[in-house]
Amino acid sequence: MQLKFDKERVMAVVAHPDDAELLCAGTLARAKADGAEIAVCVLCQGDKGQSDPPLEDLGQVRSAEMSAAGKVLGAELYEAGFLDGELLDAYQQRLILIEIFRKFRPTLVLAHSRKDYHPDHQQASALAEAASWFCASDGHPTPSPAMQAGPPDLWWMDTINMNQFDPGFFIDVSDHLELKQQMLACHKSQLARGADADFSPLADLMRAQFTARGNQAGVHAAEAFQLHLAWKRASAW
Repeated sequence: MQLKFDKERVMAVVAHPDDAELLCAGTLARAKADGAEIAVCVLCQGDKGQSDPPLEDLGQVRSAEMSAAGKVLGAELYEAGFLDGELLDAYQQRLILIEIFRKFRPTLVLAHSRKDYHPDHQQASALAEAASWFCASDGHPTPSPAMQAGPPDLWWMDTINMNQFDPGFFIDVSDHLELKQQMLACHKSQLARGADADFSPLADLMRAQFTARGNQAGVHAAEAFQLHLAWKRASAW
């Protein structure tokens, strides 16, 4: 089976500025190469994950790093601006993401799995699911009109370090590894935390994950996903 992304509009909704690099940047790059329009929506500022010594204005530093990575990918970038640890699947936050969806008009959304390790990832998952449904409803008004084409398809992304995630399918990203690595290299503030006891060397983690998923799929490197199989939320290819 060969999946093509041409004519699609693909948006990744992630909790923190470096999550897309780890979990779906190869898929976004492949979609762009196929002719798709691509975007990344980052919900949190990344303002709490401090290095030692701490950085002043960490949220602004991470925003600049995220912008640099987005330019490498060639994606539209949306920042919801929530603070780390304060992300909730609440109605006012849903409305912010609904408006972002209506601005970009995705046909496919890539979102965190509910089983991922980080509380912000778990809330981002619930928020993306709800907002990707209600963005097509006139009953949830925002400045932009509801998406008349209907809700976008939704794929759950792999979890960090592959914990508690049974892949439904794989995307071969072997041709886009250099880009993934270039994007991750933009996040210098996070790479500096590799030796922290409560953190991990991100480049090693990313490499181990795309290699393991590639081995499972019989290719050099892959990213793993699950279909969101709720009624009226999955499409036939």
